[in-house]
Amino acid sequence: MLKNYFKIAWKVLLRRKFFTFISLFGISFTLMVLMVATSLFDHTFGPQMPERETDRILFVNQIREQVKEGYTNSGPASYSFFDRHVRTMKTPEKVSINSMPFQVNSYINNRKLAIDIKYTDREFWDILDFNFLEGNAYTQQDVKSANRVAVINQNTREQYFGKAEAIGKYIVVDQVKYKVVGVVENVPVLRVQSYADVWVPVSLKSQDFSKPGLRGTYFATIKAREASDIPEIKAEYAAMMQEVERQQPTKGSKLFSFPDTFLESFARTFLGQGQETGIGILYGILTVLILLFMLLPTINLVSINISRIMERSSEIGVRKAFGASSSTIIGQFIIENIFLTLLGGLLGLLLSAGVLWLINDSGMIVYANLGLNLRVFGIGMLLCLVFGLISGVYPAYKMSRLQAVEALKGGSK
Repeated sequence: MLKNYFKIAWKVLLRRKFFTFISLFGISFTLMVLMVATSLFDHTFGPQMPERETDRILFVNQIREQVKEGYTNSGPASYSFFDRHVRTMKTPEKVSINSMPFQVNSYINNRKLAIDIKYTDREFWDILDFNFLEGNAYTQQDVKSANRVAVINQNTREQYFGKAEAIGKYIVVDQVKYKVVGVVENVPVLRVQSYADVWVPVSLKSQDFSKPGLRGTYFATIKAREASDIPEIKAEYAAMMQEVERQQPTKGSKLFSFPDTFLESFARTFLGQGQETGIGILYGILTVLILLFMLLPTINLVSINISRIMERSSEIGVRKAFGASSSTIIGQFIIENIFLTLLGGLLGLLLSAGVLWLINDSGMIVYANLGLNLRVFGIGMLLCLVFGLISGVYPAYKMSRLQAVEALKGGSK
């Protein structure tokens, strides 16, 4: 029976090519936009290199101080704050202290090159999962001795050495000479916690270690032993912050700092207030935006489907006269509509692949490698099914309500 439904759906699509083109164009364009947005979301917040274990990794991006008079001071924390209070936490498996990326200049054959450099400890390489193309990360001894060694990304290697091997060679960044010990695959700029062109030992900035105060230019990356340990880590961090707040010389001041996943951190920055991450508000906004975006093409598709199905009123009348039930008629038209939306979905996938290739090739997002992985493909197919059900149920229900005699006359209710 299902096979016959698909055959009928195919014949109907071929019979009214203009309606079919309009329907497929609307479906494929809508799904293309949604899948490109899904790919961008997944690329930014999903488990991607080097942050593959997103369920076990937390980030601390900033600390906010609010004094009694209402004055607020916020930004990345200092090295000393992380070293004294976060690195000593008991519940995490590992804690890394790493700097924000800084843009510095380098000169290659009298050509100026802007490079983002990041200072990290050894734990940074243990927590994150980089794809090494050559060599390895610097060692704990390199960090301890403040050796001038560097890990560079693929783009920096090409700028300095072309396609040649880089290990053991030297680069000069911001007038400092570093020996290259590793080359990693480019990290997209959207991964702000991990991104850089060049990574060097944090001990080369040892002048920051003794600076007092809570504010600075550093991030913390925390890895849990198990995903189930995340609540315990957050609880220990909250207790630690209460103690730090109690020790503040300015009475009445409030401190806010949280270990978050990258998505929670994003939501807290733009939507959260105080203790709340704002993650529920973010999902609510995204859901409303998706529904609003799908509403117009769905209404158009419903109108087209009603016109298309009305042409088949005599067929429905005959089937009803021979005993077909309303549920059978509804099921047939919904399957036909899902068939149509799946075709549109496949076209949407092809269009999405083309758009994502253009975004990657344009350099609009530095080192972006947007793609259609299984997660994006699965979400795209789910959207196809939802789209097909929403746009097919009402026309199918409307036609199933026709009486056999009325349908044979070509009428409608």
